[in-house]
Amino acid sequence: MAQHLTAEQTPLIADLEGSAPDPRLVGVRVGVVTFPGTLDDRDAARAVDLAGGTSVPLWYADENLQDVDAVILPGGFSYGDYLRAGAIARFAPLMAKIVDAANATDGLPVLGICNGFQVLTEAHLLPGSMIKNEQLKFICRDQTLRVENAETAWTSRFTAGQEIVVPLKNQDGQYVADQRTLDELEAEHRVVFRYVGGNPNGSRNDIAGITNAQGNVVGLMPHPEHAVEPGFGADLSGAGTVGMREGTDGLDVFVSVLERLTA
Repeated sequence: MAQHLTAEQTPLIADLEGSAPDPRLVGVRVGVVTFPGTLDDRDAARAVDLAGGTSVPLWYADENLQDVDAVILPGGFSYGDYLRAGAIARFAPLMAKIVDAANATDGLPVLGICNGFQVLTEAHLLPGSMIKNEQLKFICRDQTLRVENAETAWTSRFTAGQEIVVPLKNQDGQYVADQRTLDELEAEHRVVFRYVGGNPNGSRNDIAGITNAQGNVVGLMPHPEHAVEPGFGADLSGAGTVGMREGTDGLDVFVSVLERLTA
């Protein structure tokens, strides 16, 4: 079930309470890419910092990854989604560097969230594609997910079968792929997150997130960066009430990669 924030999860919060942050994690530099139309870059950077790492802003038009140890492609509407969601962003100068680094033998950990997931499919770092939600409407709600694969660079803090709650907000969030690809993802244990309690957008096999074969590249449609602080994040009361929220389930996505890189 969903877990609440602990000092162990967030070295920054621990520091505010009088304990020093873990110096190993602070030394991990996680790049957060901004494209024209990106909305959640500051949220993703804050999530990295709260997890105990060091966020590094990366600009789409640059060709230097600034020696980062991992990269996040955050949510938004890159280039206004004027062609297909993520299709133009795929050709940004920085993406060529990210693709090469991700495909290297010691593959750079890369996380794509929402629009970032769409960019990863367009860049062929992940298979499949995204189309408009089944009901052709924008969706914004708290969403329960089941962690199917807890062995990737971004999910090692979880346990397989664990259920978490994070916000979901998308219009082009329906994950689709041909049957052969879907069969391969299932057989190779590459479905990372699956929707629980109803499929919100028609995604095949209730898929909410997937990984590449190496496990360093992960894309998911819901937004873990919006569930990282006490008083915010997903509503876990079950009563549907508005007010102070306590969900911090998304934080372990970011702590996972920091711990993986310092292990």
